[in-house]
Amino acid sequence: MRVAGALSRIFRPREKANLPGGGFWLPISGGALPPDSPWNYWQLGYPATGFPLGQSSIVAACIAAYAQTTAMCPGTHWRTLPNNGRERVTNSALARILKRPNSYQSISDFLLNLTDSLYSDGNAYAVAVRNNRYEVAELHLMNPRASRPMVAATGEIFYSLGGNWVAERLIGQELLSAVPARDVLHVKLNVRPEYPLVGEPPLTAALLDVAASDQMVRQALAYASNQGRPSGVIQTDMQLDEAQTKELRARWDEQTKGQNAGGTPILTWGLKWQQVSSTSRDAQLAELLQLSDQRIATAFRVPLALLSLITGQVPQASTESLIQLWLSQALGFTLNHIEEAFGCFFGLGGYPDEYLELDTRALERSQFKDRIDALARGVQGGIYSPNEARQMEDLPEAEDGDEPRVQQQVVPLSAWSKAPPATPAPQAPDAPPPNDNQPPADDEANAAGLATSILRAAERYRRLDA
Repeated sequence: MRVAGALSRIFRPREKANLPGGGFWLPISGGALPPDSPWNYWQLGYPATGFPLGQSSIVAACIAAYAQTTAMCPGTHWRTLPNNGRERVTNSALARILKRPNSYQSISDFLLNLTDSLYSDGNAYAVAVRNNRYEVAELHLMNPRASRPMVAATGEIFYSLGGNWVAERLIGQELLSAVPARDVLHVKLNVRPEYPLVGEPPLTAALLDVAASDQMVRQALAYASNQGRPSGVIQTDMQLDEAQTKELRARWDEQTKGQNAGGTPILTWGLKWQQVSSTSRDAQLAELLQLSDQRIATAFRVPLALLSLITGQVPQASTESLIQLWLSQALGFTLNHIEEAFGCFFGLGGYPDEYLELDTRALERSQFKDRIDALARGVQGGIYSPNEARQMEDLPEAEDGDEPRVQQQVVPLSAWSKAPPATPAPQAPDAPPPNDNQPPADDEANAAGLATSILRAAERYRRLDA
């Protein structure tokens, strides 16, 4: 009886989560049911109004924006030093996991799929495999739609995990049916008070928009497949019989279909080609789809410019500002949320003592000028030493570059309250000793002036005699 009760608690079906606007969210299928739906809706032929996540292009783009950007940020285990500096920890279990989480995934693969599960389902699960020293040696991501938390009668938390063939063969399905919470990395988004262990994805707030967008696309596809509107028509004022019409159509298809698609047909006898333009109904449908996409992107807190929905309508500088705003708010929360989940799982002290950091400087790889200007200002201002700045650019250390430097005139304000010491005037050099053989400078000047006067007087007398 005990075994049967344990199995019923482990394998009981997942409850349907109520939606704010009515209806039910189906985490397994990724859809939604309208209110008052029967529990055996699949047997009665009731389809879910939603659809599996990822089929909607805008939803897939929003989730990929978070997942791919998070995977670009390398993680580092940091520990604060007594002098308020920090050192990189390289010999811990977390540092080894950040290099290779398991035998078949890189850290980029791991973070990519972890973030994708987090924003697709609201939860991300990873089971730990420990070594002989009881340290975490591997982490294996599990399918969030095949996993769920459980609470025992004693209050202990266990997890029923599934959806990873490698982990099921490595650990065993029996052991994965009830895994203690200490061996499960669980990252979750917003939770409800009655379900504090189950997160909800942002898509729950935009299910109506997704359903409306899905219905509009389905209707447009049905209309396009059932309507008889061609891409264009051939017009002529001549009266053509049925045989001539078939021959003309056959010649046109021969030049424009199959292997000859894209050929250049030549029209004679006054034939004219006229392309069929789109109607106002098509333009209205495009506007409604764009409005629905904007509401879905708002629920995910992703700027529209990042999803290329308004390309060409926003200047490049404004688009970059929107991206920076997204990095500082929505994406910053995602990175911090994952960092704190890893810190709690590995038992770190937390910021600022000991923590995990996903470095966003990797997102500035293409901004070489801005990155070098920032490092140059940091070195000139005494914030970084030359070797610290060179290390950030993966350059070798320079001689005498371990100490920060500032210019000489940069002094604290308290130094100006004290009178600076008087600087003594430089002493005049001693006069050279007099030379008796050389006449003084004044005598030489007088002698030169007297000789000039005598020459001028002689020249005057010579002119008078002449």
